[in-house]
Amino acid sequence: MNTPAVREAADLLAEAERSGTPVPPVRDRLPVHDVDAAYAVQRRNVQRKLAAGRRIVGRKIGLTSPAVQAQLGVDQPDFGALLSDMAVPDNGSVPAGRLLQPKVEAEVALVLGTGLDLTEPNVADIIRATDFALPALEIVDSRIADWDITFTDTVADNASSGLFVLGTTPVPLTAVDLRQVTMTLLRGEENVSSGTGADCLDGPLNAAVWLAATLAEMGDALKAGDVILTGALGPMVPAAPGDRFEAHISGLGSVRVRFAPEGAAQ
Repeated sequence: MNTPAVREAADLLAEAERSGTPVPPVRDRLPVHDVDAAYAVQRRNVQRKLAAGRRIVGRKIGLTSPAVQAQLGVDQPDFGALLSDMAVPDNGSVPAGRLLQPKVEAEVALVLGTGLDLTEPNVADIIRATDFALPALEIVDSRIADWDITFTDTVADNASSGLFVLGTTPVPLTAVDLRQVTMTLLRGEENVSSGTGADCLDGPLNAAVWLAATLAEMGDALKAGDVILTGALGPMVPAAPGDRFEAHISGLGSVRVRFAPEGAAQ
């Protein structure tokens, strides 16, 4: 889908990322409720990045919480692409100004050992394909001013992707029940978010099934080595320069990230 409306919306979002200045919502530039058009915008900007030498290293799933779905008036999650330069090391630092309007959420990450290209995958298929799980932080961002988003806006904006942080101790799925894990997210010493695996589409494996099926329907596939961020286990939290976050997920361990203070050397 390469319509003038798709090209215009993609250009607007690309310029927002380049300039560091958020833009008005793009939903009014696209056909109402046209999810295909929104994903076409996303693909167009991902292709720009691939042409510039970046590579896809996985996918993120968003809108896995029923409460957030209700807020945006939808009954399904969405997904975006994870690119190579979006990865931040565990306990690494996000430079001031790297993102426009960052927020942090804690998630379960799956790392695939084999590819998955099935039109009707099930949980057993996901388990067989998964090499291991890790605790993860997703640093979401929006190129849309003031996070004034609908489903169309966030899909077009690569599912409001920003950066991601993975823990460093792999855990096989045989060692943990992902639906039963509990999560605590600290900002400094303050507990700012909590939840369980069941809060993510009734279990992170269910979210991964949805992603695999949706990609296959679109003619795409998950590949060996892909990282899947399965969706937030609790509410996302705004991040400011100087903040430090640490997520604890039972059975998986911890993962940390820092935000450099304003004016810090890059």
